[in-house]
Amino acid sequence: MRIIAIVFVVLIHTDPFQGINTYGNVINFGTKTISRFAVPFFFITSGYFFALKTSNRDSATYLTKRAFKLVSLYLFGLVLVVPTFLGGKLAEAELSGRSPHATATSSVIEFLDPVELVYYGTSVSEILWFLPALLFSLLFVHLVTAIGKPSYVLPVAVCFHLVGLLGSTYTMFVDVPFEIRDAIFFGFFYTSLGYTIYTRAWEPSKEKSRSLFGLVVLFAVLQFVEFYALGYPLRGELFGSYVYAPSYGISTALLSASLFLFILSRPTLFADTPLPEWGTYAVGIYVTHPTVFAILRAFRETLESMGHTIDSKIVWHLVLTPATLLGALAVYLLAHRLRLIEIGGSHFPGEPWLRNRRSN
Repeated sequence: MRIIAIVFVVLIHTDPFQGINTYGNVINFGTKTISRFAVPFFFITSGYFFALKTSNRDSATYLTKRAFKLVSLYLFGLVLVVPTFLGGKLAEAELSGRSPHATATSSVIEFLDPVELVYYGTSVSEILWFLPALLFSLLFVHLVTAIGKPSYVLPVAVCFHLVGLLGSTYTMFVDVPFEIRDAIFFGFFYTSLGYTIYTRAWEPSKEKSRSLFGLVVLFAVLQFVEFYALGYPLRGELFGSYVYAPSYGISTALLSASLFLFILSRPTLFADTPLPEWGTYAVGIYVTHPTVFAILRAFRETLESMGHTIDSKIVWHLVLTPATLLGALAVYLLAHRLRLIEIGGSHFPGEPWLRNRRSN
C-alpha cells in the first residue's frame, strides 16, 4: 500500500491537466481530492506501528531510533534538493539581471531559517515537510503517554486539529494567524489516530472488510462533496474555473481512517503482487522526487521561455507524473549504488561509504 500512497503524493505535486482547460481543471480537482488520503495514511501507519513497537518496550528508546531514521532521510533529501533549488534561484537571478552573489547569500539565509528548517521542514522545499512533522508528531504522542495519560492522546490531538481545520479549510469562520500544516495541528492528530487504533484494539476482522470498503467509497464521495462545496458554490465560483485543493477536511479523517481499517482487515491484500516489494522504495521516492520534479519543472520553464508552450500540451501532463516517479526511483537506486545511502539501512548521506572505507 505504501507505493500506491506515494504515487498519489506525487500526483498532488505534479498537478496533471491543470490549466489546460475547464475539463483539465475538473480532472485535476478530482485527482488532488482523492489523493489527499495519502499523507494522513502515512501518519496513521506510523502511529499504529509506534504503538505496536512500544507495547512491550520503552517508547523513548524506540522514538530515538525512529528519530535517527527520520533525520537521516531529511538530511538526504536536503542534500539533494539544496543544489537544485539554489541553482534555480541563481538562474532566475541571472535572467533578471540581479546579483548572483546576493541571491546566493539571501537563499542560504532563507534555507537556514531555524524554525522553517527544523520544525516546519519548508525552508528549502515545502514537499519535505512530512519528515519533521512526523518526528514531532511521534514526540507529541510520546510526551502525552509518558505522563501516564495514553487515553488522552487522541482527544488532545483532535482539539489541535480542529484549530488546523479552521486555519486552512474552514477559513470563513475564523482567521488563524499562523502556519497550521505542521506536526501539532495536522500530523499529531493522524499519528494519534493510528496509535489509538492499536492501543484500543480497533483492528477489524476480515468479515468486516466489505463494510469497511463501502465506508471508504462513501467517505471518498463525501470528500468530493465537501471540497466542491467549499471551493465553488460557497465562493461563488464556477466548477472548473480553477482548482480548489485544500490539504484536508473533515471527510479526510473519515476516509483515511476507514481505508486504514480496511487494510487491517485484509492483511494479505496485494501479498501475491510486486507491490510489497516496491513498497521498500516508497520513502526513497518521496525524498528524491522534489529534486526530480524541480528539474523537470525547470526544463518545462526553459522550453516555455523559448516559445514552446508544452504546459498546455496533454502529452506533457501524461508524461510528467511517470517521469517524476521513475526519475525519483532512479536517483534513489543510484544513491544506493554509490553508497551515499543504504536502502533498508542508513540514509545519513555518505555514511555507508565511510563505513565501508573503515572496514577496508
